[in-house]
Amino acid sequence: MSNKHKNRAGNPWILFVLFFTVISVTLVARHCYPNPRVVQQSQHQYWRKVPLKSTRGIIQDVRGNALVISETMPSFAVDPSILKSSDVVELSKLISGDLLAKVEAAMNTKNRFMWLNHKVSDNEAKGFKDLMSKTRAIIEIDEPYRKYTNQKLMSHVLGFCDNDNQGQAGIEQKWNDTLFNPPGQKIVVRRPGSQPATLFDGGLEQKSVTPVITLTLDSRIQYVVEKHLFKAAEADGAKWAVCVCMNPNTGEILAMTSWPSYDPQNRRSLTIDSLSNSVVSRGYEPGSTFKPIYLGIALERGWVRKDEMFFCPAKLKVADGFIRESTVGVALGNVDTAQLIIKSSNVGMAQIGIRAEKTKVYESLLAMGFGQESDIELPGVAKGILPYPENWRGVTPANIAIGQGLAVTPLQLITATAAIVNGGKLMSPYVVKQAINSQGELVYRGEPKIMREVFTPETTKWLRSTMRRVVTEGTGKRAATEITELAGKTGTAQVAEGGKYSRNRYVASFIGFWPYEAPKYLMLIAIGEPSSGRIYGGELATPPFKAIVEEMAELEYFS
Repeated sequence: MSNKHKNRAGNPWILFVLFFTVISVTLVARHCYPNPRVVQQSQHQYWRKVPLKSTRGIIQDVRGNALVISETMPSFAVDPSILKSSDVVELSKLISGDLLAKVEAAMNTKNRFMWLNHKVSDNEAKGFKDLMSKTRAIIEIDEPYRKYTNQKLMSHVLGFCDNDNQGQAGIEQKWNDTLFNPPGQKIVVRRPGSQPATLFDGGLEQKSVTPVITLTLDSRIQYVVEKHLFKAAEADGAKWAVCVCMNPNTGEILAMTSWPSYDPQNRRSLTIDSLSNSVVSRGYEPGSTFKPIYLGIALERGWVRKDEMFFCPAKLKVADGFIRESTVGVALGNVDTAQLIIKSSNVGMAQIGIRAEKTKVYESLLAMGFGQESDIELPGVAKGILPYPENWRGVTPANIAIGQGLAVTPLQLITATAAIVNGGKLMSPYVVKQAINSQGELVYRGEPKIMREVFTPETTKWLRSTMRRVVTEGTGKRAATEITELAGKTGTAQVAEGGKYSRNRYVASFIGFWPYEAPKYLMLIAIGEPSSGRIYGGELATPPFKAIVEEMAELEYFS
């Protein structure tokens, strides 16, 4: 064989070029055109997308004071695939046995992420952070949570959220979609070596603003209202109590509270009794606080004259029952129409109820919002109970005239009474002044809305002067204060049970407005089923009412 052929056959460079070419093509193919399944598997060894719960907007009072904000708390997760047996012992001190068993079971699977605990306190977080210093398997993630800046204050209006930041009551529930911000996600990255896992923002990049719900409520007034109502309710061993303060000229709610209360950040305080916002959801028989409304209807319909006289014995037989004066055995004798309110005569009002036309009374009460849901911007609004007139048999028409035989909510009662105070206009009550969503758009503005005219100015003027006399010379004397001129009406209603009225269960209440000449405020206090032995609205509800009025006057002076 010639030397030329020997050199060609044994030339090592040809093999080297071929080998290099194959390697180069393979590397280019693997790096530039990888198999999608291989890419997915390799990426999951080092990172994972973790969905984050959505943040929520701010709820503030009418003065711009933040009542509810979103902050962050540490949450912890684990990568079971790199968790060591020695770490499991430490982890067992931090989580429940059931969860630990799930983590141990996941150690032999491809599961790369498991939640351990959400939104933990600083003390709880310390244990997880100590374990993080020993293993890369523990991951810390900051999650948003709702902070109620004044704890229990205004809790029934504000409501609360569940662990997924979804509103479950109050404004949080009713305005959940507005307060909600679209959720984002973060990427959990496990770096080589001993460095712990880290997080990078990823996924959704949002261009949004923080949603804001502005209420009509003033947290300063709310604080005063809650302080005195809760004190009175506890002192008299009440089963429930409410107070709601309104601007009678606009329908704006300035304060709204229900007792017992709860702490929206303490789930142990969430009981069935405490969760109910009785201002909008509780139906009760209003008793004598209903009399000015009924008398206004009777005056408008011509069933009674302002100068009429009534003979009022201690009790009056009506069909299948009796109507008694609130002070048992005491007869008022001859009184005029105004004295029916000033002295709160059940027997006199019953006489008007007997002569009134049932269907027209029903229509008038329906027009004032009784028996219907209010359109206030809160959940859980009740209709109350307004029986159909064909069911007003026997003593029922007389009972209706004294505020028994029907069920109203405190919100319905104060809304209807506001029509007396403002000259005859039934205003729609509202608690939200405005709402701005995550796009910065004004999606709602609360404004005064007249639903209808229900009284003439002449009738309301006479009723207001009569209610002023309730405080100066009648059953509401204990509400009188030197700070301002008050007008109002007391109420003491028996609670029905088993088809009869109980002699041991009562609702004591007082509704009043001030200043008398140019009313700016209208407020209702109701104390349900007190156990102290005191039952009358004139002795139970008027002292806290007076205390609230006087302290609110101090707020105005210093504002």
